[in-house]
Amino acid sequence: MATARRPTLADVARLSGMSKTAVSLVLNDRPSRMSDEAADRIRTAAAQLGYKPDPAAQSLRSGKTRSIGFISDQVTITRFASAMVRGTLRAAKELDHTVLIAETGDDVSQLAESFREMIDRRVDGIMVGLMAARMVDVPPAPPGVPVVIVNGRTPDELPSVLPDEYEAGRAMASALLDAGHRRIGIIGDLPAAANPRRSVTISRRFAGIDDVLREAGLTAVRVDVDDWGPDIGYREALRMLPEHPDLTAVLASTDGTAFGVMQALTELGLRVPDDISIVSFDDEDLASMVHPGLTTARLPYEEMARHGVQMLLGERELAHELLPMPVITRGSVRTVTPGSTGA
Repeated sequence: MATARRPTLADVARLSGMSKTAVSLVLNDRPSRMSDEAADRIRTAAAQLGYKPDPAAQSLRSGKTRSIGFISDQVTITRFASAMVRGTLRAAKELDHTVLIAETGDDVSQLAESFREMIDRRVDGIMVGLMAARMVDVPPAPPGVPVVIVNGRTPDELPSVLPDEYEAGRAMASALLDAGHRRIGIIGDLPAAANPRRSVTISRRFAGIDDVLREAGLTAVRVDVDDWGPDIGYREALRMLPEHPDLTAVLASTDGTAFGVMQALTELGLRVPDDISIVSFDDEDLASMVHPGLTTARLPYEEMARHGVQMLLGERELAHELLPMPVITRGSVRTVTPGSTGA
């Protein structure tokens, strides 16, 4: 079966009754002394034919490929961080760019190779998206090829987009205080994450939590850990809650940690939120599926990616941005009143 021929400038010129030069000027938004009526006739003809400029020809004229590179460590294989890929693709499409994607794992040499491959393909910019918000070293890019780090930082302070973890920490601690809780346990502070090679944000998360508690004159029961996940939350909740039966709420470092805490509560015969309220961070898919649903601060992966693409393509200033982590309120927090049981 024959493939339909792609409409050309000559076709638009014939249908509109204008010259190919005039058609090229109008459809490429170049200055001309043409009347509005003539320009409208050209655009109408192009629309009727379904004409679209040849990307290869445009690239030759402009020196731009209308493509960007997206290099991740393991974002594309991580279920709740895949929103970063979605945000990248959607923002690029809105700005009429295609996306070349590479994934490197933790292989530094693969990161360097991916940079070279993107540069060889003459992308208009490179975005590096990370699963964990950490410090990362990236190879230099040629002049004129911007690089933006999403969910991370570089030692040389390349433009970046990060979640505002400090304000998220304040918001989640405040959610418990606003519900009347004063005896709070914190599971999951990770001192090792103060190393920027592991995290550039987690210390800010706990700084926000600590500031709110200090301003309220409260001291929480804390458990420091060496890692996160359901097994950690489960183990530490089984230790903490029997030792501190007066606790009315638990603030968990991540949703994964919170899921482990919820399992431990079930084994201890405690109900969420009737006996213990719980909040956390991330907003994994499972947070809306457990019962009751988990109140959590959402990591804005899609929004961070959109901002990163917009920086690369000149829609935003190349800078350091902090994006809010929205509080997703579900059923895991109950309100207590002074003098009541659990207040």
